[in-house]
Amino acid sequence: MTKLKLSAVPDDKPVKLTVELPADVLRDLTDYADILGKQTGQELEAARLIAPMIARFIASDRGFATARKELRTPRT
Repeated sequence: MTKLKLSAVPDDKPVKLTVELPADVLRDLTDYADILGKQTGQELEAARLIAPMIARFIASDRGFATARKELRTPRT
């Protein structure tokens, strides 16, 4: 079985956001949803993957974590 970066998608209260994606990105996202759905036994719409993917990306971005820490650290 292929190891995907996402696991089961939590059922959170959504906030509406409109995003335009290139057609090839939507095709990839749809394929990803199909594969993940088969692995987790969930019926997944591609749009439900966007938030967890962005969250995973942000969580793994060390440069962002460093910059955020600097932003939140009070200067003396």
